[in-house]
Amino acid sequence: MASVSNESIKEEKDIKVKEQSEVSEDAVSEVLNIIKKYPKGASDHEIQSEAPSLIPEDRVAILNKLLSTGHIDLFNQGGKLIYKFKDVAKGDSVKGADNEEKVVYSIVEAAGNKGIWIRDIRYQSNLLPTQLNKILKALENKKLIKAVKSVSASKKKVYMLYNLEPDKSLTGGAWYSDQDFEAEFVGVLSQQCYRFLQQKQEKLKDFNGSPRQWKNMSYASSKEVWKFISELGISRVMLSVEDIETILDTIVYDGKVEKAVDVDLTKIYRAVEPLLPAPGIVQTPCGVCPVYQFCGDVGSVTPKKCEYLRNWLDS
Repeated sequence: MASVSNESIKEEKDIKVKEQSEVSEDAVSEVLNIIKKYPKGASDHEIQSEAPSLIPEDRVAILNKLLSTGHIDLFNQGGKLIYKFKDVAKGDSVKGADNEEKVVYSIVEAAGNKGIWIRDIRYQSNLLPTQLNKILKALENKKLIKAVKSVSASKKKVYMLYNLEPDKSLTGGAWYSDQDFEAEFVGVLSQQCYRFLQQKQEKLKDFNGSPRQWKNMSYASSKEVWKFISELGISRVMLSVEDIETILDTIVYDGKVEKAVDVDLTKIYRAVEPLLPAPGIVQTPCGVCPVYQFCGDVGSVTPKKCEYLRNWLDS
């Protein structure tokens, strides 16, 4: 009867382990390219569907290799493992951090400059509240992330990468300073924008062309108005064309300015004489408020806290 020696058994086991642990570089590249195709991350099922020839042991070995080399990140979303590509060229921003810190950092990074609420981080990371708070504090101390308060909800903090400029939906843009609405600044800008459009019409006083030509020439693009305001030097902050369009739109609601779109889709404006009295809504601070979209029952922007509305009611 044939027998197998202990040495033969050991040799056979060594061969099997070697076969299971070694995977080709082509297979590694294939899995990495699959994960790259999913910006929000690929699940194990999606990787399996796109690489059916890979046996489970090889797939696990490849994923572990990509995780250890820092080419991908691992997330837990609703109890499902998600693998997301990480650009190694960006450098290891969280060098020396443990796995939990890397996961939280990646979640915050994916949120961009709109930030992410702590509850959403907890849901995506599956970390306990005390553990997550400790990690967030550690990342803040390392100046890798920062907490930002939203003007629409002053008690609600969102987290984003330390070097990012918060989105206007969080800060209120140029119309806020330390979460306080700059009503006087907005009023001055409105007056100067309207004055520029009036002056443009006054220059056409002696124009001898047709009424249609006169009307077309009385329009000014938002970029022209922006250039005029920039050269005045009345703003302490850098204003964009979009900021000026917000101001111009409030004057449109006031019935003093007409808005149109040019053939190249440029927004153009001209001063007009209102045919009817201004609607009641635009005679209130609410009607000309450029941040009305942030106003609500809670937060730092509410009718109850608005001193301009209170002063208007008192007057």
